[in-house]
Amino acid sequence: MSLPNQITIMEVGPRDGLQNELKFISTSQKIEFINLLSETGLKNIEVTSFVSPRAIPQLADNMEVYQSIIKPASVIFSALVPNKQGMEAAIKSGIKEVAIFTAASEMFNQKNINCSISESIDRFVPIMELAKENSIKVRAYISCVLGCPYEGYVSPEKVLNTAHQLLEIGVDELDLGDTIGVGTPKQTESLIDALRVFIPLSKISMHFHDTYGQAIANIYQALICGVSRFDSSVAGLGGCPYARGASGNVATEDVLYLMHGLGIDTGIDIFKVVTSGDMICKALGRKNQSKVANALLANQ
Repeated sequence: MSLPNQITIMEVGPRDGLQNELKFISTSQKIEFINLLSETGLKNIEVTSFVSPRAIPQLADNMEVYQSIIKPASVIFSALVPNKQGMEAAIKSGIKEVAIFTAASEMFNQKNINCSISESIDRFVPIMELAKENSIKVRAYISCVLGCPYEGYVSPEKVLNTAHQLLEIGVDELDLGDTIGVGTPKQTESLIDALRVFIPLSKISMHFHDTYGQAIANIYQALICGVSRFDSSVAGLGGCPYARGASGNVATEDVLYLMHGLGIDTGIDIFKVVTSGDMICKALGRKNQSKVANALLANQ
């Protein structure tokens, strides 16, 4: 069995982790949180979303947050953009990587962003044009790749169809999300095997939720299949309001413990990540969802 020597972790806590939290986190706390993450060795951090404040009040301070954080040269910061207006705001901020989002499930897309998959991709064309003009990298999230709260099973063929449409408009990377955390290692293997025939694994990231406790097992399976890029969220923050019952993203601390145990280089200090997660959990007044963080904090 051959595993990657190095992997890339995209920390999504400041954006995906915070966007649905009911307790508002102040701008200064967000800046402190992101600055702490920047000191851990993480090289990729998704910091905010350039979305209407009516849609996501928690991230209404997107511009101030991005322009105020410390920006080490070693860290790539990114933001989610839902439309052309969001992309224009992202360009104004000076950010150099953005993410867009659609789904492999038609019903999820309709309930999430009120349009079909094809319509959502048509809306991305102006974003891609602006990205090319401004030398901005674009990742594309594909939700519900291993199951949908409304349609149930989602076939690899549906995922591949959405992926092809996104690659045709020029996205740089595909970020495949198990939005409701129903996937198993066998499903993960089948999906990756179906995609790798047509798409280089270097263009694929995986984004697992831990609703059924399968996220770490799925990441291990993806590693075996050759995937080396993963999203995670410090302290397991984040969920999806459109997927009832979906728990948080896989915790960054738990992913790091797995990787380090396998001898895979991450360049990330797990103890500093635990400190970052502890800080934001205290600010939110919520329990840390990372098993590794809770174990390490208990031993301090």
